[in-house]
Amino acid sequence: MARLFGTDGVRGVANEDLTPLMAMQLGQAGAYVLTKEKEHKPTIMVGCDTRISGDMLANALMAGACSVGANCIYVGVIPTPAVAYLTKKYMADAGVVISASHNPVEFNGIKFFDGNGYKLPDELEDEIEAVMKDEVTEMKFPIGPGVGKIKYRTDAREEYINHAVTSVPVKLGGMRIVVDCAEGASHYTSVEALKELGGSVVAIHNNPDGTNINVNCGSTHMEELQARVVYEKARIGLAFDGDADRLLAVDEKGNVVYGDQIMAIVGNYMKNRGCLKKNTIVTTVMSNLGFFLMGKRNEIAMEQTKVGDRYVMERMREIGASLGGEQSGHIIFLDENTTGDGLLSALHLLQVMVDTGKDLSELAQVMEVLPQALVNARVANHKKEKYLEYPEIEAAIRRLEERFAGEGRVLIRPSGTEPLVRVMIEGKDQQVIQEEAQKLANLIQDIMF
Repeated sequence: MARLFGTDGVRGVANEDLTPLMAMQLGQAGAYVLTKEKEHKPTIMVGCDTRISGDMLANALMAGACSVGANCIYVGVIPTPAVAYLTKKYMADAGVVISASHNPVEFNGIKFFDGNGYKLPDELEDEIEAVMKDEVTEMKFPIGPGVGKIKYRTDAREEYINHAVTSVPVKLGGMRIVVDCAEGASHYTSVEALKELGGSVVAIHNNPDGTNINVNCGSTHMEELQARVVYEKARIGLAFDGDADRLLAVDEKGNVVYGDQIMAIVGNYMKNRGCLKKNTIVTTVMSNLGFFLMGKRNEIAMEQTKVGDRYVMERMREIGASLGGEQSGHIIFLDENTTGDGLLSALHLLQVMVDTGKDLSELAQVMEVLPQALVNARVANHKKEKYLEYPEIEAAIRRLEERFAGEGRVLIRPSGTEPLVRVMIEGKDQQVIQEEAQKLANLIQDIMF
């Protein structure tokens, strides 16, 4: 049986792969594993994004947690980083987010935070999975006053906004900003925070109805935001994903500014002011080659991890770094929050613009983005980790690695959250690398689907 947890919790099609029964069992097992050492009655904070299946799964999960004696605080629709922050602030024993991030509405997911607001290491996820599979039998089901209860809070999003604007109190002075909320969890928090700091905000895709999350909008569909920034003559566009833990930007000319560029801009600003701890940025193997060359040129050390913002976080904690993230826009400011935070990322980027007086297009020139092709091969989910076991695929990868050695790189990896194998090639010629990535992806899909 494949591992239940991926790189960002448990994901699947809601009511098909991720059923209310599974959510209830995850609630039981997660509450048991994350709170079993506590002598008091444990408390778990639960939030969700805007997708229609969120209430169904959140209530099933909380029922499971209550059945093993844990109390729950339900904060409703709220960004993932808000749950991480509030779990730690209110000394809850654990936090849970019901979200499938950037995925389409039919998907949903469940991800856990420990009492300090950190995503769980593999070992704890494995323990939760073992409990779900009945490999551990100590779990008790209390009766009477031992059963847990649910408290509903409506003020949590205001507390998160206050944390963000006090952490990065940039004075926006009427700056024209277009914000794409992806019909997701940032539809209120991002807009209100930017207005509170003095921004002139044009909000788009901020009317979620439960079914429109991520539909041709947000950080995975930037075209409308790019056009709107130019039309509005805005200084910047900000694009969040469904659960608002990721940010991409658009400069005043309509060009996309990716996660690597945002980290390069903010990282150099922090370094010049002596607040980039260890003079290091932690990132993943998927970052653009130009990002690593930027670090070398500006004497910023680069630490690489495997893909997944929790692996970035783990390495940041190990070495004491303050900045890390991914090309996709998950950016972690460890001095202010314990996970990727789209709103904090936006405020830090705006702070650089305000303090330097420079346009985003000029700031983005701190690194050269080298041509990169990324193509997804759709495969059977239970096979995606085994792509190298097919001789024809292994030989094709080896040939590409030999071809691009010295002037680019080839990176193949299974998705942690979807039934995909991702093919990424960097090189000098965009057309060539795109054609080669497509050929390899087609081969993988034909053999493994």
